Amino acid sequence: MGNKEVFNKKEENSGQPSAESPYKLMNLKLKPPKDWAAGVPAVVHSLEQLVLNASVLRGGRALFTMNQFDGFDCPSCAWPDPDHERSKLGEYCENGAKALAEEATSKKIGAEFFRENSVYDLAKMTDFEISQLGRIAEPMYLPEEATHYQPISWDDAFAKISEKLNALDSPDEAIFYTSGRTSNEATWVYQLFAREFGTNNFPDCSNMCHETSGYALSRSIGIGKGTVKLEDFYDTDLIIIIGQNPGTNSPRMLSALTKGKKNGAKIIGINPLPEAGLKGFKDPQNVRALLNKPFELSDLYLPVKINGDMALLKALQILVLEEEAKNPGKVLDQDFIANKTAGFEALAEELKRYDLNFLSEQCGISVESLKEAAKMIASKKRMIICWGMGITQQHNGVEMIYNIVNLLLMKGSIGIQGGGACPVRGHSNVQGNRTLLINHHPTKEQLDRLEEYYGFKVPRKGGYDVVKSLKTMHEGKVKFMFCMGGNFLSAAPDTSFTAEAMRNLEMSVMVSVKLNRNHLIHGKEALILPVISRSEKDIVNGEIQHISTENSMGVIQASKGILDPISEHLINETHVACRMAKAVLGEHSVVDWDKFINSYDAIRDDVEQCIPGFENYNERVVQKAGFYLPNSARDGVFNSEFHPGKAAFNITSVPDNSLADDEYLMGTTRTHDQFNTVVYGLNDRYRGIFNERRVVMMNEKDIEKAGLKEGDHVDLFNYDDGIERIAPLFIVVKYPIPQKSTMTYFPETNVLVSINNVVNGANMPASKYVRIKIRKHDPDIFKKIDEHIIAASGTSLE
Repeated sequence: MGNKEVFNKKEENSGQPSAESPYKLMNLKLKPPKDWAAGVPAVVHSLEQLVLNASVLRGGRALFTMNQFDGFDCPSCAWPDPDHERSKLGEYCENGAKALAEEATSKKIGAEFFRENSVYDLAKMTDFEISQLGRIAEPMYLPEEATHYQPISWDDAFAKISEKLNALDSPDEAIFYTSGRTSNEATWVYQLFAREFGTNNFPDCSNMCHETSGYALSRSIGIGKGTVKLEDFYDTDLIIIIGQNPGTNSPRMLSALTKGKKNGAKIIGINPLPEAGLKGFKDPQNVRALLNKPFELSDLYLPVKINGDMALLKALQILVLEEEAKNPGKVLDQDFIANKTAGFEALAEELKRYDLNFLSEQCGISVESLKEAAKMIASKKRMIICWGMGITQQHNGVEMIYNIVNLLLMKGSIGIQGGGACPVRGHSNVQGNRTLLINHHPTKEQLDRLEEYYGFKVPRKGGYDVVKSLKTMHEGKVKFMFCMGGNFLSAAPDTSFTAEAMRNLEMSVMVSVKLNRNHLIHGKEALILPVISRSEKDIVNGEIQHISTENSMGVIQASKGILDPISEHLINETHVACRMAKAVLGEHSVVDWDKFINSYDAIRDDVEQCIPGFENYNERVVQKAGFYLPNSARDGVFNSEFHPGKAAFNITSVPDNSLADDEYLMGTTRTHDQFNTVVYGLNDRYRGIFNERRVVMMNEKDIEKAGLKEGDHVDLFNYDDGIERIAPLFIVVKYPIPQKSTMTYFPETNVLVSINNVVNGANMPASKYVRIKIRKHDPDIFKKIDEHIIAASGTSLE
């Protein structure tokens, strides 16, 4: 979307919205929710995406190379690949196939397309419609006050970036955002440039998904990563999955769960929604499995209230302690607690304050079910606890993870085979970005090493995360934003606030593969820099290069694309960062950027010298399955924040989640036809919701009490900070969710998430904990909503 002056020019459908709905509501269809995931439908829908994106030949060929030992890393989730053997039928899932189909499409858009379509016209499209336009084929530039993007050469694009950055009063007036799709090599040169430029302003996608995990784990066990390997799932006794939906968010996890279950493991699923991927699985690569009934996954499902997880985790700890009292020395690992941990006695004493019936009421789980879960925990030592954004995006998510760690430490279940902590991260290299110093608060040791090795004075002041970046942009204190991938606008909270912040920028620059809404909500000037995709050949000096990524279990692996780039005008992300550095820093730079442009090996040689664990990087990364980075907690060595050499038990409190009669707690989620902010279609197949995204899932009793019925049109409101935030025109859907808990899709309801509703400590948006009110739809409500915000919400205008 253009600046306000541009957006409000007298074009068709422009001006202030009328009382009539500006949204295109579709014909909602509902079916019973599925009780199993994958199977033949997953295969069919994968093929449909190849057809939809005109990528049957390109994408079909690439599918059988994706995630193979000599292939390229999937551009979607970060679930690890098997270390030893990989399926010849394909190491991918439905969502991986959809992600590949999107980037392997043969459709492309360039100068002619942008000449015929104004920013305003594009802003009226849905996110799904935008995603179907095709790959961006050449660099594009939007001058100040212009209505259309126009082509620009790469040299001129970097010259404009240089002019803008060198005109800033301070390097801290610029921010450099990173998406998880960015390779290790591009990440390294990108952060190196920004630090030589003079800032630690590195907001990244981790600030919106698993910052909570890194913050909590580093302070409790001494490392901000998970402690298990994929093979631990195959040989464990108990797997607990809390606040995570593997069937949609990381479908290949279902194979690991099945293998573990067949080897004797029990599975406990904890989630407000009864997700198909927590209940059953049909392996699409196993003919017998396809013909038989679904393989049952969860042995126990606990439908916890939104933010009832804390009370549930407290109750489980109390009950495990009671089991230990009944069977001294047979439930807890007393040696581990005595030798490896600190704070157990204080925790045990604190837990005596809580009444089990009170905790049961707070979490919405019966005492009998809590006791059943606790007995399963008490009798098992090899225990893995997995969690996702259902935990990390709640305001007390750090404290919840402390309690997850408390349970693991009680049992001595960290640092052993078949046991440990497993944050299930989202994007494919988000963990690698952090390892390679995309970090707004790097350690003194990390900065010292950079300064010593490269010879320039590195900035020492802490930088901005996503929330801080948005606030400083909104205040006009940040004038330039560079996004290395991603869709920042749609991923960020508080859509009104974020859109206004974006428009305050002097320049926004987006490195992208496809068009997204972030290109339509922009600074006074805007650049789109299109790059090759991960599945495409990265050719430097006539040779195909390999890049590397880090999966969610700390494996560094090579990735080499096989497809010809969709356009001759594309370059790779590494070259974007290096050429920008040359243009901006010029002869003042002490870094040999041409060396990096000509050799990814040279980049990896430098990483080896600066980051522990990357010894012999170039040799090891091309070995079969790559190599594991060191993980002290996995090896049973702990170093918590206040107890050197020990893991820490932590004391936390149960929050007051009391609500007014007309209030509900809302969590945002994705559909099955979605990965992060990318919308592949309008169906949520597993939940039985088809052809519409503007829905609010509610408990049947809540619907009746509110005087509503399924299918009613309603408006959603949030009143944090004394501000009325409105998400208009949603459809009520009856769903098996606990009372007073509701679920909606993002980014449509990001507008309700206050910029100040953050996770304590981690400072990331608490999008799974939003207080809302639900009222029957008022047709006049659109008079209260700025058209810019409607168009920023991800749903099209009429």
